[in-house]
Amino acid sequence: MSATFVLDCSMTLTWMFDEEATTATREIQSRLQDEAAVVPGLWMLEVANALAMAEKRKRSTAAQSDKFLKMLAALDIDVDHEFASRAFGPLLSFCRDHGLTSYDAAYLDLAARRRLPLATLDRQLATAAKKIRIPVLG
Repeated sequence: MSATFVLDCSMTLTWMFDEEATTATREIQSRLQDEAAVVPGLWMLEVANALAMAEKRKRSTAAQSDKFLKMLAALDIDVDHEFASRAFGPLLSFCRDHGLTSYDAAYLDLAARRRLPLATLDRQLATAAKKIRIPVLG
């Protein structure tokens, strides 16, 4: 199935931590029952880091992280690996133009390339997306 939106880490992690979930974030998760999302390859590193830090801070356990990862694996989430080859070009430009980190620029670039809406809770990333006319979900 073709992806219908770009999913970022900030949105994804709300599905792990109930206190961060909202009606909007649950709706995005629900969409993945019938739709596919796409993420840049660094999404996996961001999610893994967030889970490791949550375990370290005793916010969750390894068992909870493993259960969450199994849930993610069951969803239709495609991984785009082009971000690394674009780091010194379009991603750096997005960083300069919008004050983004290179990680956030990877999501913005993917949404722009694929002409897809971006599911994010990151305000700076959402603002940048809106400036270049990318719809924001969440």
